[in-house]
Amino acid sequence: MLDVREVGKRFGDVVALDGVNLTVGDGQIVGFLGPNGAGKSTTMRAVMGLIAIDAGQITWDGEPVTATVRRRFGYMPAERGMYPKMTVRDQLVYFARLAGLSPADADTAAVKWMKRVDVIGRADDEVQALSSGNQQRVQLAIALVHEPELLILDEPFSGLDPVAVENMKTILTEQLVAGTSVLFSSHQLDLVSDVSRDVVIVDAGRVVMQGDVRDLRERARFRYATIGFAEETDWTPTRVGVEVVEHLTRGIRLKVGADTGPAELLDDAGRAGRVVEFSFAPPDLSEVFLAAIGGASAPREATAP
Repeated sequence: MLDVREVGKRFGDVVALDGVNLTVGDGQIVGFLGPNGAGKSTTMRAVMGLIAIDAGQITWDGEPVTATVRRRFGYMPAERGMYPKMTVRDQLVYFARLAGLSPADADTAAVKWMKRVDVIGRADDEVQALSSGNQQRVQLAIALVHEPELLILDEPFSGLDPVAVENMKTILTEQLVAGTSVLFSSHQLDLVSDVSRDVVIVDAGRVVMQGDVRDLRERARFRYATIGFAEETDWTPTRVGVEVVEHLTRGIRLKVGADTGPAELLDDAGRAGRVVEFSFAPPDLSEVFLAAIGGASAPREATAP
């Protein structure tokens, strides 16, 4: 289990991490969310020992994370971390050897993962000759080539086409079944919901929310209701605290307090016309995320390298 406790990091006058706490259990996939510059990449680099922390501790299975322990980790940085003039095969073999595999095992693992991420046909091509999406596939193979106990993936879905995205999701699910711990960041929140049950949301270097996605959605202070009428109807809800989000063709989408009952809305709407469609649900993950960070929607300036 990965345990990050009260981790702090400053870059000059900039506080990049301010008491960050998170855990990733065995066989658990945790989505790590936050706006640009929130501290996600800095936290991941700290786990991998690429930067020194100023406060707190990072442990794996209750022990300090040493260089030897990190050989059992797999890391996929957001920026390209490969040798551009090295072939795909040589790249994978090289990183497998760094992780401690024998020459024969490294070659076998390289072939396995080139097939698994569908780049076996480019095995003898230099990395710089690959498309951005294929380079991303190779980076994932590098992170997995030594069968790590912990996977740290920074924006793994970036640049992937829909087929590769589905393959990535399948691979992450396989890692979950195998007992691998996975911490990954992504701005594609629909994908986060698809592959992880638990999330950690950070903003300005602090954890602002974490837990089971379904629980976080249910704990939200608001709900969304969509009401469809048989005919065009000029209806405005009479209940206080109901916000019109969108006018639809023969319908309306509303944002209401969590204490509002669906029956109340239906009764109100029914007096205006015949209701033929109705849905009432907690916010999705993207809406929970925006609420957690104060509704910010624009990328921010990075707070740390």
